[in-house]
Amino acid sequence: MSKQTPFSVCGETLMSPMHICGFFDSREQQYEVIIPYIMEGLAANDKVINMLEGNRHGEHCRCLTDNGISIAETMASGQLEILASEDTYIKGGEFAADKMYDMLERTLLSASHAGYESVRACGDMVWALKNLPGTDELLAYEASLNVLTPKHSCSLICMYDVSSFSQDTLTEVLLTHPYVIKNGKISKNPHYLEPSAVMSGISDFVSKPLKS
Repeated sequence: MSKQTPFSVCGETLMSPMHICGFFDSREQQYEVIIPYIMEGLAANDKVINMLEGNRHGEHCRCLTDNGISIAETMASGQLEILASEDTYIKGGEFAADKMYDMLERTLLSASHAGYESVRACGDMVWALKNLPGTDELLAYEASLNVLTPKHSCSLICMYDVSSFSQDTLTEVLLTHPYVIKNGKISKNPHYLEPSAVMSGISDFVSKPLKS
């Protein structure tokens, strides 16, 4: 089992490992939550990983800089990594749940070997709206993270734009996260299902469009 370490989200103190679903209706609301989360992690000497579309990196770095984060210093030291969805989730133009799981686990192990006691990550899930090959494995991937996180001292926030994803997709995604952020507040998710329950029921989910 991983070491439990405290971290804060939306003003609430939680303990890692933790897998969180963030539902946001604007970019501003998203940053109101993740900027303090990132800043606290850097101050605590956590490894911090951000995954988002490559065309958003400039805006993202400016936002971090405006909040007093030294991008050059933290990235040069390796403490902060800003990765592109195109090089992670959909590398090679497709999504594969097992490959993404393995990549994330290698990243967590590498952080541990580098001396970081805890990792905090946030990933923008907008890539799934492209409906590239393998996107139908999204639910299986999200469920699998609840098997991965207990092995590592990490907190993971999966960020969903509620105005872009279909309600059916958001409802299914909700099943795979023990905690949920909504309207700027975090709470325990009463709809959460254990990974085995989700995996056994995936074949029962009817394929639906991810876009609203």
